[in-house]
Amino acid sequence: MELETFLEHLNSGKVVQGGSEPHLFMHGVSQEALRITAEINGSYHEPSELRALFSQLIGQPVDESFGLFPPFYSDCGKNIHIGKHVFINMGCKFQDQGGIYIDDGALIGHNVVLATLNHARSPRDRSSMIPAPIRIGKNVWIGSNATVLPGVTIGDGAIVAAGAVVTRDVPENTIVGGMPAKVIRHLSKEELQ
Repeated sequence: MELETFLEHLNSGKVVQGGSEPHLFMHGVSQEALRITAEINGSYHEPSELRALFSQLIGQPVDESFGLFPPFYSDCGKNIHIGKHVFINMGCKFQDQGGIYIDDGALIGHNVVLATLNHARSPRDRSSMIPAPIRIGKNVWIGSNATVLPGVTIGDGAIVAAGAVVTRDVPENTIVGGMPAKVIRHLSKEELQ
């Protein structure tokens, strides 16, 4: 299996059956991600070096405006898509097999978890995985220790409060918080300027 075929399988939303060719290929991709993230996290790197390592991890260049404070963790890396002026703070964990799309100007706080895989509910098939993408809009701010689950879209300008568990889509220009996250309020006109 080639990477492009693997990503097409994941991005189609098809189940990754335990023990199947895509499942076995996923393990090889994970080993590469672990090697690159160990290098990212193992010592100090200038911002340009971090961008180069992150580009290697995701398999495509990131903009010069991209910022990352390690440590950073991913068990795939190849299905992360980053816009311009994106900042990822320390301790984040991206499980990106289902696809993580982060638009321009997004800020990702300390220890944020973005998880794009669910396991099958049947105990006999529990090793099978169901991918679903996470889409983070423009100028979104995700607070520290938040968790975003598979299939969630966070609308432009939204704020996810620290510690929130986001299980469903977040409307644009709202603040959500709690477990599960609920809309706390809409941003005012003054706040949007």
